[in-house]
Amino acid sequence: MSTTRRDLVRRLRLLLVLATATTLALFFAYRGVHDDTVPLSTASTPGIRAVDTARGALRQANAVVRETGAEGDTSGEFLTQISVAQQSLALAASENVTGLTGRHDVQTVTGLIAVYSGWVERRGREPEGSPLRAAFLHYAEKVLGLEAEAGTEGDIMSRLDALRGEQLAEARRQAAFPWQLWLGWCTVAVLYAALCGALLETQRFLRHRFRRPVQLRLLAATAVCAVGVPVLAWQTLSAHRAMTDSVAGVQVPPAGPDAVPEGAGEVRGALADAGFWASLSDLIPLGGAVVAALALWGLWPRIAEYRFRSQR
Repeated sequence: MSTTRRDLVRRLRLLLVLATATTLALFFAYRGVHDDTVPLSTASTPGIRAVDTARGALRQANAVVRETGAEGDTSGEFLTQISVAQQSLALAASENVTGLTGRHDVQTVTGLIAVYSGWVERRGREPEGSPLRAAFLHYAEKVLGLEAEAGTEGDIMSRLDALRGEQLAEARRQAAFPWQLWLGWCTVAVLYAALCGALLETQRFLRHRFRRPVQLRLLAATAVCAVGVPVLAWQTLSAHRAMTDSVAGVQVPPAGPDAVPEGAGEVRGALADAGFWASLSDLIPLGGAVVAALALWGLWPRIAEYRFRSQR
């Protein structure tokens, strides 16, 4: 009695199980990396750069106060830098990197900037040579946190440093590759190898049993697997490297205000296509369905043929 039909059914079941398992494993492993690429590129790193811009603008504003006389304390340059700092903090709050705590910190810093500006304005109203000018500048810089590099817990720079540290910790978490992802991708590799092996073995079986050199539908399923999974795996590796590079790029605050735009451009370039590649996760179930459908389409006619033979 021929066992061909039973062999075909067993191979079809194996292909369907492996296709389903590989699709699910690939979907979750891929999403585990790419779900964080868009938040990292559009929220976390811009939020960190916004804080850096605010810090640089406030330092520049204070330098203007120190370099000019009474007429320059509230000059256009000073007000411009204060405005840049406030707009940058508004951007940092809108990115919502650290949630409610971060927004509260930004609101606190914004209020302290108003206090700082108030002391500077009072200094500017004093005549040249007045001893109050030095006192008001001292109070302003104490609020700003420039009297000592370490600062105090409640000054502007210390709060901005703390906020930056929280944002950086979130960015590191997004760029991390924990053991769960390693396990997921190792599972993908094992299942992918098993699926490709099963497809090749099934084609060899059909070639020997039915004397047909090529089974086009199974060959198409093999091609989908052979191209799709390696491309997605390679892009995931590239995305992870870009995420790591982006975090490394914001690890250390820029040396000066002019370095902030350059660093922000490098981060955007590293993750320029993050949204496109993240969206491809929605196509993974479709690809798995195509492989399963091609396997079913390729084997079922043969299975049906032997079923009809057995009935005769």
